[in-house]
Amino acid sequence: MDYFIGDTHFFHKNIINYANRPFPPTPEGVIEMNTCMVNNWNSKVQKEDRVFHVGDVGLNYNKRILQEIVTHLNGHKILIMGNHDTREKISWWRDVGFEEVYPYPIIYKKWYIISHEPVFLNEKIPYVNIHGHIHQNRMTGPFLNVGVEQTNYTPLSWKEVTARLQEGTNEHS
Repeated sequence: MDYFIGDTHFFHKNIINYANRPFPPTPEGVIEMNTCMVNNWNSKVQKEDRVFHVGDVGLNYNKRILQEIVTHLNGHKILIMGNHDTREKISWWRDVGFEEVYPYPIIYKKWYIISHEPVFLNEKIPYVNIHGHIHQNRMTGPFLNVGVEQTNYTPLSWKEVTARLQEGTNEHS
C-alpha cells in the first residue's frame, strides 16, 4: 500500500508555534511531537508499504540523529525534497534512510503530481496535486495538502487520499 505525509519537521521547536501544533514549545514538547509522529506512522504503515514524504522532514541536520528517526519509520521511504531539505544533497538523504530522493515534483499514477509546494494548475490541466508546505492552510481545486497538520500527524493511505479528493475536502478526522 502507498502512503503520503509531509512537513514532519522532526526536531523543529519553532514549528510548534508557527503551525499551531498541539505540543508544548519546549525541548520536551519536541520529543513528544517526534514520538507522536513516529508512533502514528508505525501503527499504520507496514514494513512492505511505500511512503511518499512530500518534504520538510526535519530541522536537525545532525545526520546520525535524523537517521535514527527515519530508519525507525516503517516502509520504503521516498522523499520529494522540501525547501528545508535542499540544504543537504540527495546522497545525504539516502544515507539518512530514504530509498528514493527527488529534488523536484514527480508524477504518480499518470494523473497526480506529488510535490512539496503546491504547483500551478488551472482547469485545463487534468492533474491533481498532492503536496505539503502550507501546513494548516488548504487550497481549493485539484489539491490535497498531506502535511501532518492536515492528517492528524499520521500518513494517509492512497485510499484515504482518493476519498478526500472525491469528497472535495482536506479536513482530518
